[in-house]
Amino acid sequence: MFGPMIGMITPTVAVIILIIALILFGPGKLPELGKSLGRGIKEFKAATSDEEKADKEIEKEKEKEKDA
Repeated sequence: MFGPMIGMITPTVAVIILIIALILFGPGKLPELGKSLGRGIKEFKAATSDEEKADKEIEKEKEKEKDA
């Protein structure tokens, strides 16, 4: 019954989370928190893509060594 719903955020839950955040941090602090969260996500994505590129380069080097 609850299996497929686990991990999904419904609009109602999102509104409740926003209301709680507004109460905790106030309207002046929320934009700053949003910017910080966005920067953190951007840095995380950049780090993971850099790691994937490094892994691909290592695989290419291994393939070259095999062929040689």
